[in-house]
Amino acid sequence: MSAPLQTATDARTGKGQHDENFPVASHLIHPRNRGAILAFYNYVRAGDDVADHTGLSPERKIEMLDALADALTGKGGSDPSVEPLKRELAAHGQPPTHALELLDAFRMDARKSRYADWDELIHYCRYSAMPVGRFVLDVHGEDPARVYPTSDAICAALQVLNHLQDCGKDFRNLDRVYIPLDVMRKHGADVSMLGADRASPQLRAVIRELAERTLVLLEEGAPLPNRIDDFRLSLEIAAIHRLAVVLTKGLLTRDPLSEKVHHGKAAFALTALGGIAATLVRRPFRSRAPRPAAAGAGR
Repeated sequence: MSAPLQTATDARTGKGQHDENFPVASHLIHPRNRGAILAFYNYVRAGDDVADHTGLSPERKIEMLDALADALTGKGGSDPSVEPLKRELAAHGQPPTHALELLDAFRMDARKSRYADWDELIHYCRYSAMPVGRFVLDVHGEDPARVYPTSDAICAALQVLNHLQDCGKDFRNLDRVYIPLDVMRKHGADVSMLGADRASPQLRAVIRELAERTLVLLEEGAPLPNRIDDFRLSLEIAAIHRLAVVLTKGLLTRDPLSEKVHHGKAAFALTALGGIAATLVRRPFRSRAPRPAAAGAGR
């Protein structure tokens, strides 16, 4: 029998930023900010691995997530996944707000496995996805009032897109279903269909409807790159947005249970470059000195 897991680090799966569906702090991001984003990612990854660990009870997951939060805020012991982020937050004058909100999402994952409707799913995205975009924007010193709403829309869309792509795997491995149950009922689908090798016509209709709703979110977020002062960050977000649009449109016709939705590396790069090129056409290069983020931004 294996030893019980003591810390979040013990639950790590080995998955890193290069395994994610979308770029995490690519080299478009200025080196002065990449360290903070990667430290944030690694902290969040530790919490996600706890929430998805099949050998832990919901109660033990909550305890470990609480310990991660306490380590970050100084209320508890340390953890190797925490110290780099603590240093970066101090260096950038940032509070731990966004990281702690993501832990709230992982607590939801520990307790909840079904979502009644779209509003419940977007509420989950408020904690599981939107804090990521907000943290990146705050580290770059962007104005929350100007950029948060469109960033929130893109982040929610990315989260729903990932849920749709992984719907079969999430159901089989974790008995977790993010697809709203009311949309399933509307099209005559049921949860058990997610365990099949191929999506039924009813489930395909569900996925199409949710993909269409996701495209609406991406349209709401489309102005974001032009609202960002940091030129390099605007290109990063433009690339991610273009990738998300292409992949979401693919779900209008593709079956995530039997077909690979993501493109190969070459097509992935070309699509990202298309987003970058479009942004370059819309806005000339604007150089500015780095603006330190205000302490307490994002509270």
